Amino acid sequence: MKEKKESKKLLEKDACSIVLQDERTIFEIFSLFQKANPEPKTELLAPNAFTLLVSVVLSAQATDRSVNKATEALYKKVQTPEAMLALGEEGLKEHIKTIGLYRVKAGYVIRLSKILVEDFQSKIPLNREDLESLPGVGRKTASVILNVLAGEATMPVDTHLLRISPRIGLSDGKTPLQVEKDLLERIPKEFLQHAHHWLILHGRYVCIARNPKCESCLISHLCKKNCL
Repeated sequence: MKEKKESKKLLEKDACSIVLQDERTIFEIFSLFQKANPEPKTELLAPNAFTLLVSVVLSAQATDRSVNKATEALYKKVQTPEAMLALGEEGLKEHIKTIGLYRVKAGYVIRLSKILVEDFQSKIPLNREDLESLPGVGRKTASVILNVLAGEATMPVDTHLLRISPRIGLSDGKTPLQVEKDLLERIPKEFLQHAHHWLILHGRYVCIARNPKCESCLISHLCKKNCL
């Protein structure tokens, strides 16, 4: 019975008609985000470029809060690929075992650390092709690194952006790549540098999945509220 109810919900969601915002309203939405938070930052706590890459890899299917809690002690000991290799996979596991999929992620981090040392002089490559060649680094992770470290106007689409972009009326895409393409095309260029941070924070704290806080939402009067 439960499975039938879940299937019905999915069908209803798929059948929902998405009403998209016009250009003027999208500009107004992001103007409001910018006014409220002019310089949004990632909530992952990392002392340098290498540890940021590690944290983003660890954050897949995990919350930033859980990653920060696990890496607080780790980053007091390890801040370079060489130090990570010296710690070793088993030592890393001990630090991150509270994070989901920690065994797989520990393997990724050790292997990418080895590649960084051997192929990139222990520096983080700031181009998509090289980033995505690293273990555990997919399109979203590469986009985060390129945005935060290189200042590129990328659009990393996580579960929050995938969920709220259609709800607000910014995209009618059903896959991360479709939503990424829509957002990059529809959001005015002057907002693209920080747009994904604003949307992530909005989805994380205001436009939450089950009970969105519409009464305290600064764009509630503009939101299409699709499929609420």
